[in-house]
Amino acid sequence: MIDLRLLRFFIAIFEENNITAAASRCHVSQPSLSSGLKQLEEQLGGALFERSKKGVKALDNANYLYPLALKLVEEAKQLPGLFHEKASRVKFRLAVMSDLSPRRLSAVLGHINNAIDHLDIELVDHLSTADARLTIEELRHEDEIFFPLWEENYVLCVPTNHELASHEKVQPEQLQGFNFIECPPCKAHQQTIGLLACNHISLNLVAKAESKSLVQSLVLAGYGISFLPDGLIEDESRLSRVNFDGPRMFRRIGLCYPAHQSISPNLAAILRFLNQQYTFTV
Repeated sequence: MIDLRLLRFFIAIFEENNITAAASRCHVSQPSLSSGLKQLEEQLGGALFERSKKGVKALDNANYLYPLALKLVEEAKQLPGLFHEKASRVKFRLAVMSDLSPRRLSAVLGHINNAIDHLDIELVDHLSTADARLTIEELRHEDEIFFPLWEENYVLCVPTNHELASHEKVQPEQLQGFNFIECPPCKAHQQTIGLLACNHISLNLVAKAESKSLVQSLVLAGYGISFLPDGLIEDESRLSRVNFDGPRMFRRIGLCYPAHQSISPNLAAILRFLNQQYTFTV
């Protein structure tokens, strides 16, 4: 490995065209500089200068090495600053629930980035340990505070070629006998199924999925119809959204953070910035 000190000696000799002047510039003795140059030439396997009583003359090897040496020495100078900049960056770990609106998620991430300078953000699964969690209110832990950001309405989703796609609004009884895709963990789904059962309306539960994205895939595949958050399907042109004449079903999305400990300055700055971007009334 080439010693950067030897490259600095070489650069000084190349620019000064004189061993004595280069030694003075590098604050070393002339013998030390000459020894360093000899060591560099041995490592590179070739002479760099032609020596004479008038000074030194750069050979082809020196002309080739000079810009490379300048680049290496300059990059080495920048290393401490780069490490300092990296150490000074703010680290923020955010756990993100799946099945969120890509458009609204990217907007929140943009606001977080604008809230803190020199931010290093890490996105992890919603079950992982993090500084905060972006999730629905129903998944808030007992020891967490929920900071609401937006709401999404559940809408009846059908493929664009489905017979219900042309309806502006459907009544509960019009769902009688249709194939339905259920998401068991979803509170809105269970409420809807319960509401229909109370009105003696039965659905054909033909499929189940553990996430809204998987439910959406089943609807697109033609397995049946289902209720999905409007934010999740906002950019899906292959689905039709049909208004349902029933109680409003919605989910509230926001940031969850620990209630039992003081808020970090970084999280406090994020919450202040988000509070300016989102107007939310419970």
